Amino acid sequence: MTSHRKRADLAEMLAPLMRALIAAEQPVLAKHGLSMWGYSVLVALDRSPIRTQAALAEAIGADKTRIIATLDELQEQGYIERQPDPDDRRARLLAITESGRAVKNAAQAEIQRGEERWLGALDPDDRRVFLRVLSQLGEVK
Repeated sequence: MTSHRKRADLAEMLAPLMRALIAAEQPVLAKHGLSMWGYSVLVALDRSPIRTQAALAEAIGADKTRIIATLDELQEQGYIERQPDPDDRRARLLAITESGRAVKNAAQAEIQRGEERWLGALDPDDRRVFLRVLSQLGEVK
């Protein structure tokens, strides 16, 4: 029996692109003094200003105990603030600071300029469809 492969698996198609994107982002983040996790935290907090550490960890796919060192570092850099939750003293509410937003915006702008290497290979209609579809797939749970 002959197996006919209609298409590659999504992970098979996306993994090489993801590896290339991450490799391209690493030096940009290092230049801005951010780790990949630190950048992920700033992006998430900029989307939603106040979150508990547990909710943030879930939103970015991190273990809530392992993210504490990243949060400590971001707080020491003045990029985030952590305040006790008035409703639950065991929890901390998180917010991005103006300097955190500035470093996130600078890193993000540089990352997105670098993404033109890939997006620039698409014609404008394909580019719009590709970005729209990625956004839709990212919302699927």
